Amino acid sequence: MGRGTVALVARALAAALLLWPWPQRAGAAEYVVGDVAFGWDSGVNYAAWAREHAFAVGDVLVFQYVSSQHNVYEVSKGTYWSCDTGGNGVRVKYTSGYDRVVLAEARTYWFICDFPDHCLGGMKVAVNVSAAAGPSADGSNSNAASLAGEGRRGWVAWGLALGAAVLMN
Repeated sequence: MGRGTVALVARALAAALLLWPWPQRAGAAEYVVGDVAFGWDSGVNYAAWAREHAFAVGDVLVFQYVSSQHNVYEVSKGTYWSCDTGGNGVRVKYTSGYDRVVLAEARTYWFICDFPDHCLGGMKVAVNVSAAAGPSADGSNSNAASLAGEGRRGWVAWGLALGAAVLMN
């Protein structure tokens, strides 16, 4: 194979890697806690709701509720399990009835309702946030698809390096 043919193949490979429609996350997702039908209210299985979603950094939780009947406290893990907000386990208090919480870092977020007996009755949710998980552009919850932003750069760099190496020979 001649040098010109190898260079052409290398350029075609590099172009293909750059232009390939890699699956990627479609941007931050917004989740109504408890879904639109229920919102933030008693009688909802929030553990099951949270398991249905793959949360990623940058996603937004929307708590919709009647502010005279509920509130939302972001709390520590200990406060989440004890439902006792008397100590220093309350991180943030939300009381508007329409609260948007940006999941800014990869960690577990713990939320409860602090109205009497609501937390003890199950009105609480733990949300595990990953740096690289979440729905991809095609709607799947594939972690591999969510890593496409990092993977694409790696493949492009590899392809360009291979192309440059071939051209130097």
